Amino acid sequence: MTQPTDAAGPTKAAGEAPPMRSGRQLLAASVGNAVEWYDWLAYTFLATFIADEIFPASAGNSLVPLLSTFAVFAVGFFMRPIGGLLLGAIADRRGRRAALTATILLMGGSSLLLALTPTYAAAGLLGPVVLVIARLLQGLSVGGEFAAATTFLVESAGPGRRGFFSSFQYVSTTVGQLIASGITALLVASIDDGAMHQWGWRAAFLLGAVLSLVGFWIRRGSQETRSAEQQAAPRPGLFEALRTHPRESLLICGITTGATIAYYTWTSYLPTYAQVNVGFDKGDSLLIGTISLAFFALLQPLGGLLSDRVGRKPLLLTFSVGFAVLCVPLLNSITTSFTSLLLVQCAGMVLLTGYTSIAAAVNAEVFPARVRAAGIGFPYSATVALFGGTAPYMGTLFKDLGRPGAFPWYVAVLCLISALVYLKLPEGANKTLDR
Repeated sequence: MTQPTDAAGPTKAAGEAPPMRSGRQLLAASVGNAVEWYDWLAYTFLATFIADEIFPASAGNSLVPLLSTFAVFAVGFFMRPIGGLLLGAIADRRGRRAALTATILLMGGSSLLLALTPTYAAAGLLGPVVLVIARLLQGLSVGGEFAAATTFLVESAGPGRRGFFSSFQYVSTTVGQLIASGITALLVASIDDGAMHQWGWRAAFLLGAVLSLVGFWIRRGSQETRSAEQQAAPRPGLFEALRTHPRESLLICGITTGATIAYYTWTSYLPTYAQVNVGFDKGDSLLIGTISLAFFALLQPLGGLLSDRVGRKPLLLTFSVGFAVLCVPLLNSITTSFTSLLLVQCAGMVLLTGYTSIAAAVNAEVFPARVRAAGIGFPYSATVALFGGTAPYMGTLFKDLGRPGAFPWYVAVLCLISALVYLKLPEGANKTLDR
């Protein structure tokens, strides 16, 4: 690590460079990730406006446009594994910074495309086609973002700080979600319904495109984390991680299974679950969701710092065993009381932090540097699509089948499966990260 001394440069300046570089690395990963998730989640919050403008109403069912809009959302979700594989491969072949630049430009371009999507009344079927293309590009971008940002964050950390750096992945993800929710609420409160349908929802995506340029500028000043030896080595093939590390790929699936269902249940679906199952007030449930997300973001660095001191496994087991044991009583204890839902959601956020605050570090410690990004990206995104993306659907399905009480057990069983994986997982906190 010792560099030749520049006679013109003072020793103090050389010593100050690493902290400044670390801060820039954190900023580059975090700001970009927040912008990515703002763009990705704004679609969900604006779905009703998009439905009215882009999809033709059905004479027989007024829900057809909204259902079509959410179908496009699902298509984007299942593009994420492809993004994890393709952009993860770029990170392993061309560098982490190159992949992060590609993901944010891809997200910015797709957000601009969403903002410019023609209405069905103006262009017929061209509107839905453009919408689908934009959403496919967003899915590719988000899938690649996790792979590249995970690798970049953890490789940027100094000794004994990987957990802390790792925590900023979910800090920035949550900030992006809060900004998307806040911008949507501000637009709805500031302009009338007609203007919201005409241009308001487009303004939210246009803002996302502008923010992507800001993220691109910040990321351009970041430092590549691959070692010189790795950059000089032969480039890995697209499927090399899956072919040469099948056990590690399955391990990522096991690590993620319980965590993703718990994450999407507690951060996205819980307000709807409370509305559907106990008749909770819609406005109050959304307010509680916002409060608990802010609380969740504050917890992440604390979890990361703790893992650097006590290890990853104690936190992972606290999360998984805690959810396996407490998920059913927590969800069954929700009443129409504001306090009950707030306590349940915040309690789940505390347990969930045992995984989310260190997810990047845990995943990065599984694969060698040569195939780290692609090795993480594909199995992680595929597992999220299979279990996390379907959480609202499964909760609604159990309700429609007359078995709403089965959904908490479904979550608990998946968390128990991950707990068994964590028991066998080698402790990585004190491990020297392969670069």
